[in-house]
Amino acid sequence: MEFTVTFIQLFFWSIYLVGPLLIFMSLTIIALGQIAGRLEKWKVFDALYWSFVTATTLGYGDFAPKKKISKVLSIFIAFIGLMFTGIIIAVTLNTASVSLDKHADQNVIEKLKSDFE
Repeated sequence: MEFTVTFIQLFFWSIYLVGPLLIFMSLTIIALGQIAGRLEKWKVFDALYWSFVTATTLGYGDFAPKKKISKVLSIFIAFIGLMFTGIIIAVTLNTASVSLDKHADQNVIEKLKSDFE
């Protein structure tokens, strides 16, 4: 239970620290999506939906840009979305590693390492 509490505390503290970057990336995704939506004559919510579906690389295909500039914007949205996801994954892995180091018995870890060598 202590491991879980440590993990949650460290995770949210880390997200707080990278929060400005994540907010900037989210706002950039929204802005680019709205620009593409105007060019494609989509409704505001449809453009928002499309931008986050594109940023998460799901790409359902129910909305697809037809104009070249919108397609270029979708590439930027996808690239920013990949970085956004990568940051979340990096924070999660680092938090798990730090939490494990704090709560794991070092003798057990050394024994497991020697068993794999």
